[in-house]
Amino acid sequence: MCINGKEYRILKLLGKGKGGYSYLSKGEQGEVVVKQIYHEPCAYYHFGNKIEAEIRDYTRLLEAGIPMPKMLDVDRETERIVKEYISGDTVFEMIKQDILPKDCIRQVEAMSRMARDANINIDYFPTNFILQDGILYYIDYECNEYMEEWNFENWGVKYWSKTSEFLKYVEEHSENTKNSLSLNNLYYI
Repeated sequence: MCINGKEYRILKLLGKGKGGYSYLSKGEQGEVVVKQIYHEPCAYYHFGNKIEAEIRDYTRLLEAGIPMPKMLDVDRETERIVKEYISGDTVFEMIKQDILPKDCIRQVEAMSRMARDANINIDYFPTNFILQDGILYYIDYECNEYMEEWNFENWGVKYWSKTSEFLKYVEEHSENTKNSLSLNNLYYI
């Protein structure tokens, strides 16, 4: 992929979110994440201008003090973002394997307070968090105006252990995710 005249070699698909595909990529600065915005419909979420929303949300999260990967470059024309690569398993994978350190809960609760104080909610689903060197990072840039029903205590916590909601999600998405990722991987590379 080319972003603002710089070449990035795609190494693998990291995941697909509501707004785009994220790829582990290699550029002149080493390993990074390249996010390609897409415009597939999402029945439960309205975006507006996705690339501008990513930039705006990144700024809001930065001001709130939420630990996250740095935005390194943006190509508005191709709707691609280059961001710092935070390596490691997602909290989702750690929960599945029963290896989530208790400190992660303390850190996400601290993020929740920072977000509330900034009048925003982040997406607390555990695929959006990676623990690296003892620091929990929110690897998505999505945030919304604060609503109590979507804060960590009322919504996110339902997915931060092997709750019935978490197990139901795993059951409903495990086979679909494998097929979807492999097909999308072939399509985009």
